[in-house]
This record gives sequence, structure tokens and C-alpha cells, in this order.
Amino acid sequence: MTRFVTALIAALAAMLGVAHAQSDLVKRGDYLVNGIMTCGNCHSPKGPQGDIPGKLFSGGLSWDEPPFKVTAPNITQDKETGIGKWSDADIKKVLRTGIMPNGAHVAMVMPTGFYHIMTERDLDSVVAYLRTIKPISNKVADPIYKMPQVEHVLPGAEKPFTEAMLKDKVKKGFYLATIAHCMECHTPMEKGMRQWTTQLGAGGFKFPGPWGVSVSRNITSSKTKGLGAWTDAEIKRAITTGVAKDGSHLKPPMGFHYYASLTPDDLDAVVTYLRTVPAKE
Repeated sequence: MTRFVTALIAALAAMLGVAHAQSDLVKRGDYLVNGIMTCGNCHSPKGPQGDIPGKLFSGGLSWDEPPFKVTAPNITQDKETGIGKWSDADIKKVLRTGIMPNGAHVAMVMPTGFYHIMTERDLDSVVAYLRTIKPISNKVADPIYKMPQVEHVLPGAEKPFTEAMLKDKVKKGFYLATIAHCMECHTPMEKGMRQWTTQLGAGGFKFPGPWGVSVSRNITSSKTKGLGAWTDAEIKRAITTGVAKDGSHLKPPMGFHYYASLTPDDLDAVVTYLRTVPAKE
């Protein structure tokens, strides 16, 4: 009897340990998906007031560009119109490589090239959280690819980071700014290619929408054109509230309402990294 009780206690302790670990992954995934990764910015349908309540992650924005005509897909757990039938490995593969279960590459507007850097724990966390999203039936239009889709991977972000690497503040800031795909919007493109080596963070990318046309700003360390003359507090305010140094309000698709959830430590790390981005005029 004593052995039985001991074994039962051990089994229950193991089960509780697994449940606790899974809970921690879901919490981390919630922080990432609904925060710095801004997944809902594309994958949730929008109305006049923003995200449509009750429809989150069921398919969102559409693009009709020279390389593709696509709509951000349903990433709820619906088995017919979402990703409910995908395995954990399927989800991880599309995040890390851009390759879907059917073998096709997602449209280049999906920033999978910025997720190669994700730690194993963060990748597991995103999957764990996505599994908690209630199924919503919503079939979006099938994608139309007008040319081969490729990965645009930020230099330095080609391989997964380790947890140990995140102890360095600059590296942590680079990691966070990368999974937030900041440089996707803030680096200009020429002939279909981001100018990583010559114009990283220089801004100038145009985004037409209901707000008119917004132009991404220079976020390099330039004191005249970028953030070099901004205080840390001013940069943090812009990131989390959308208010610039001069008091003007930033326009979409800047995801400041997502970044508002950043922890103080993470926000400090992002600012520390931005201070290292070479000045571009």
C-alpha cells in the first residue's frame, strides 16, 4: 500500500509539473502572439473601430501586390478553415521556414524570415498558445502567387537564439526587435529586396490604407533624421503609445497598441538595441 501511495503521489506530481510547464508556455505564447509579434495586426478581421470582437485570428488583411494576391489566413483551431488539423511540427515549420503542410511557401508578406531566430522555448510557446484559440469557421480566399515566394532573412537572425544569448541586453533587444519584425517596415526595398546592408532602419516604406498613406520613419541612431536625439523615454512612448518626440501621432500599421504590453525589461532591451543601429541620413 505504501508503495502504491508513493507511486500515486509521484505520478500526480509529474502530471502537475507537466501542466504547470504547459501553463507557462501558454502564458509566454499569449505575451508573444498578442504582443510583440503583432499576429492579430494581420490575421484578425478589421472594422471601423479595429479588430472585430469575436472574430480574432479568423483571417484578416488582404494584399494585391505584384508578387501575390493573398488574405491573411484563419489561424484559429477550426479544422476546416483554420489550422486545427495542423500538427505542432507543421506550425513550427511554417514559422521557421515559411513552408506550409502542402509544400507551398507562404506569401512574402508573412514575416517568417524574422522568425528563424526564435528560441525553441518561444516557438513551443507560440504553438501552445495557438492551440488555445477557439475555432472560428471562416474561409478566406485561396492565395494567388504571381512569382516564387522567398525568405527575406535579416542578417544575424538566420539561426535560432539560445536562452543564454538573451542574457546580453543588446542581443535580447535585437531578438525582440526581430520577432517584432520592426525592420520589415522600417527598411526600404529596391527591386523586391530589403536593403539590409545599406539602409537598415532608414525608413521611407509607404503603407496605403484607410488612414491614407503612412511612411515608416527612420529608426537609426541618426541625430537629425532618426532617433539619435530622442531620449529613451521618448522612444518608449512612441513604441508603446504611438506618440512621437514632437507630439504627433503615428499612423497604422505601427503596432504600438500591441507593443504596449512589453515588460519594462524587454522595452529597455529594444531601446538599447536601437541605439546600436548605424545612423542613416
